[in-house]
Amino acid sequence: MIVKMSKVEIVGPRHLLGEALSLVRRKGDLHIEPSTVGFVDDMHKREVHSLLPDEKALFEKIFLEELESKLHNLFACLPTETIRDSFLTPRPIIETVSKTLDKHLAMCREFYEKRITLQHDLTKLDEYKSFLATVSTLLDKIQLTPDLDYIGITLKDEKAADILKESLTCLKDSSCELLTVPTRDGALVGLIAATKNISEDIRLLLNQKQMPEFSFPEALQNMSFVRKVEYLQKKIQENEKNLQAVDLRLAEFTHRWGPMYKAALEWVREQLSIIQASAFSFETAMCFFIYGWVPAEKVVSLSASLQKDFGGSVVLEEIDIRTEDLERVPVVLQNPQYFKPFENFTRLLPLPSYTSFDPTPFIGLFFPLLFGLILGDAGYGIILFVLSFLLIRIARRHRLFLDGLRILKVCSLYAIIFGFLYGEFFGDFGHRVLGLKPLFIDRQKNIIPMLYFAMAVGLAHVTLGLTMGFVSAIRRHTKKEALLKLINIVFIFLIVALIITFIGFFPELLTRPLIITIIVLCPLLFFSGGLLAPLELLKNIGNIISYARIMAIGLTSVLLANVANQLSGLTGDIILGLIVGGIIHLIGIIIGVFSSSIHSLRLHYVEFFDKFIELGGRKYSPLRANQKRRLKKIFPAPAANSIKKLYENPRSVMPKKYI
Repeated sequence: MIVKMSKVEIVGPRHLLGEALSLVRRKGDLHIEPSTVGFVDDMHKREVHSLLPDEKALFEKIFLEELESKLHNLFACLPTETIRDSFLTPRPIIETVSKTLDKHLAMCREFYEKRITLQHDLTKLDEYKSFLATVSTLLDKIQLTPDLDYIGITLKDEKAADILKESLTCLKDSSCELLTVPTRDGALVGLIAATKNISEDIRLLLNQKQMPEFSFPEALQNMSFVRKVEYLQKKIQENEKNLQAVDLRLAEFTHRWGPMYKAALEWVREQLSIIQASAFSFETAMCFFIYGWVPAEKVVSLSASLQKDFGGSVVLEEIDIRTEDLERVPVVLQNPQYFKPFENFTRLLPLPSYTSFDPTPFIGLFFPLLFGLILGDAGYGIILFVLSFLLIRIARRHRLFLDGLRILKVCSLYAIIFGFLYGEFFGDFGHRVLGLKPLFIDRQKNIIPMLYFAMAVGLAHVTLGLTMGFVSAIRRHTKKEALLKLINIVFIFLIVALIITFIGFFPELLTRPLIITIIVLCPLLFFSGGLLAPLELLKNIGNIISYARIMAIGLTSVLLANVANQLSGLTGDIILGLIVGGIIHLIGIIIGVFSSSIHSLRLHYVEFFDKFIELGGRKYSPLRANQKRRLKKIFPAPAANSIKKLYENPRSVMPKKYI
């Protein structure tokens, strides 16, 4: 539902504006209106004007923005961890913070850049790490002598190693030796120890066999193989040790100074939000004025808080909402727990206007119903219910996924109910094996009655939408639109009744009176909707016909389930039949869930909501303490620097003068 809003005015002495905004921010209920339109009449417009910041406020804002930027940059350098709350109050120590921050920021930047460099070096050395760890075990197995040359290689598998052994003729006269060790990823690391006079021939052979020698960094080319291995191992160990030391220093800094800077950042954010909100305030010679919107149920609480903190110096007055104000009223949606997950479907649309209706309850009521009408298989519904029930326990941290599972859980119950009404349990399996009979209609055999039923659902749904549109038009005092909605409802029922008489359900004697009534009402149709009114009527009738998809898609689902059962029986083997049938039924469930969801939503968005939902509402954005300004990138130049250069002299006294 759309929460009822109140139009309010907060008034007090000018010097209490900052404190009043601070209280309003803590309460978090007031949506500040940046304009006097609808709040100040033409007679008093000259007396009330926007509150313009003075030089002091301008410098204070520059100082705070620069301080906020530095604090953001500082926290960007620190490790991500929970920082305890500080026992210090930020306001008295903000001057100390501004003095120590530059030194600490420079130190943390240095550590952060060093950490980035070490991580970069370790990333480059990672490709050697596995090879070095493996080849070290091979070096331990052979006797290292200066007369031998060592060649390291990486082989794909044992087959590649066998090919290499056959090609190395030096193995026969013992002038070279090949050792291999498997790595964790299944490859092989090989080490060839050979006399120096044949080592170049071995390298040529490896290139011909497309088994190139393991390459080391170019800076190490003049070192021996053993020296390369030792150097890289030592380099990796040093980098890892240095990285741990840097992380330890940053963690120690965060533990010691993080709480103070966290409190300072929160205080700076609060001051900046108050300064920004003050730009939307208004003043006279003696008083300030704050105009805005508050949920009606929160007005008493906010008024009581102002009375308690200011002893009547700052008061809240509720103003009557006029017709011209309705387009400016911000919209906030609030629904019971059952409907909360369905708000995700509502968010796909723009916000409804304040005078319209919240689409969420309608989706919550009718989406599962249409889903069950389309899927309509008790077996499928039971599987979806069990699956959603189990996954809900796993997906507690993922709100969107959890909401989807809750919606699926409700929809599966409707699928089970309509499955028994249709007599379907995994298609015709329930009828053939379990003796399940339809309680309402067999949609596979009674296609035409099922089509009539789907159209009846469409008639009820579209008529409800038009009725809600009629109510909405009455609330907005648009009489012609209300008359058009009402005449459309009457025309639709007259046309339906006329069609039924042609089919034979109603007596033929009613045909002529129905036709005469339709002709008589035609002028009213043109009067209320103009020349395009007949097209609107045809559109509504087409919307009703569109509900035939309930029959068509549902029939497709049951036929696919029956095909699964038939193919399962044709296999002649129980296990194979279960596998074949299970796979096709699984496909049917997936297709059924997607098609039922998509078409149910389409029937809401296209055929139903356009009858009464008016979109384009303003978002409710109250001034709140937990609102965060956008974090800046790591180490950007402060945005205020260019402005600060214009005020070099005042900047030197800013911390003392404006805190």
